[in-house]
Amino acid sequence: MNRNGPNATIERPRASARAAVDPARLLSALPNPVLAIDGDNRIVDANAAAEAFFEMGRAALCRQRIDDLLPFSSPVLGLLEQARQRRSAINEYRVDLGTPRIGVERVADIHAAPLSEDANSLVLMLQERTIADKMDRQLTYRGAARSVSALAAMLAHEIKNPLAGIRGAAQLLETAVEDSDRALTRLICDETDRIVKLVGRMEMFSDGRPVERESVNIHNVLGQVKLSAQAGFARHIRFTETYDPSLPPVFANRDQLVQVFMNLVKNAAEAIGTDAIDGEIELSTAFKPGVRMRTPGSTSLVSLPLEFCVRDNGPGVPDDIIANLYDPFVTTKASGTGLGLALVAKIVGDHGGIVECESQPRRTTFRILMPMYRAKGGVAQDGRGT
Repeated sequence: MNRNGPNATIERPRASARAAVDPARLLSALPNPVLAIDGDNRIVDANAAAEAFFEMGRAALCRQRIDDLLPFSSPVLGLLEQARQRRSAINEYRVDLGTPRIGVERVADIHAAPLSEDANSLVLMLQERTIADKMDRQLTYRGAARSVSALAAMLAHEIKNPLAGIRGAAQLLETAVEDSDRALTRLICDETDRIVKLVGRMEMFSDGRPVERESVNIHNVLGQVKLSAQAGFARHIRFTETYDPSLPPVFANRDQLVQVFMNLVKNAAEAIGTDAIDGEIELSTAFKPGVRMRTPGSTSLVSLPLEFCVRDNGPGVPDDIIANLYDPFVTTKASGTGLGLALVAKIVGDHGGIVECESQPRRTTFRILMPMYRAKGGVAQDGRGT
């Protein structure tokens, strides 16, 4: 009975404005690897990011000890013990987690904390530093590309016209000199043509027009590159493909993507060499949510969930040049110009993406992260959302 009279409003319990989020879904949505570890350092649970980081499914991870996944005498093991003894959270920064299995360049910030009242059970979160470092290096690559753009514009104006005059003069001389001297005039023409071609390649850097982009199926692009390579410079190399068939389209210029991957595959084939009997190039695609960066001309962060890799089993990139690999004129080839990877960095940067190289003997990977195509309204074409 209503104690406040017949006309009083009956109050009912308020329903929750929002349904509670399932902790498992929340954990899986985190972009950072998270592991639950018991008192014997056995892994008892892992999120999707941890599966991707260790390249192992959750069921397989839960059969492992954390000791088995880390380098010998890793400081992470001591960090876990400190967290147990202090019964509080412990952080360590820039810890090397690299192993031959998951890659040698895996530096991460480590966060460990008691999981519950049982202080022996811990939660371990890894925040990979290479993502932030990639963004810093990408800004350097873009700066290098801008330097080449200015140099290319200057060369086109100041060098190509005089070269045309030199070549014309050499052709006139060729008609007036003795037969024994015509080899010299021919040399002048050939070398002039070679310089013109080099300047022409550099002119591609000075094109400052906005990139015309559309929805592009990356698997069609990689298929075209593979067929061209197998018909020519990589006919002696075995190709493998590891594709995500549900991958959404990339927002890009198709012709420029073909140029990017043709350069990367050609570099991989040349690194393997013509005498290799077990040469292999792997092309792979994957969806990797969690990477965002600010692109030129934009004030907001852009998601870069599409990962495209070109991996080879060549000898690897020398340590002394890998830090400057995308700078113009940096090359290990006797006859190379050092412009191929600089152009790759420029094109990927113009698309708002990241290009990175991880190299060790018999496992060199060029990894490109790019934005996906979105239809009008900002909705991803495959419905994944951001």
